[in-house]
Amino acid sequence: MLNIITKSIMEIKEKELPIISSDQLLAHWQGHRQLTRRVIEAFPEDQLFSFSVGGMRPFSDLAKELLGIAVPGIKGMATDVWEPLDENMELNGSKSKLLEEWDKATGELDEWWSKIPLDHFQDTVVAFGQYEDKVYCSILYFIDNEIHHRAQGYVYLRALGITPPNFWER
Repeated sequence: MLNIITKSIMEIKEKELPIISSDQLLAHWQGHRQLTRRVIEAFPEDQLFSFSVGGMRPFSDLAKELLGIAVPGIKGMATDVWEPLDENMELNGSKSKLLEEWDKATGELDEWWSKIPLDHFQDTVVAFGQYEDKVYCSILYFIDNEIHHRAQGYVYLRALGITPPNFWER
């Protein structure tokens, strides 16, 4: 009888173990952010702000969207205070300004991430006052969105005759 109870307790505990820790998830995302940064670097400055394919936005606009989501999204998850989504930052056509903002956001992401309580990852939030989902699902969306837009950047770079960074080198 004791073996059955012990086995049942062990099965329950095993099912409750996370597949990946909060720190591992952040490291995964930061790896994607490092790769996206290298995509930004690969663009000629003038093409970063003007080139597009098939009516899609220039890569600078896609990067501004990613910046508008990452830190404000994680800050909202940490504080439960959500500002409206804002992708409109003035970069004055400067790749170095975009990279500066990207690097600043990278540090802020680490800072705000550490303030999200572990039990909050299962809570439902309304990100930016409009997107309802669990915290962990919203984070996965943020990462998926970055991968999606980075893939657009890869297409742009190829169309410009530029070899993009290896996608597996995160």
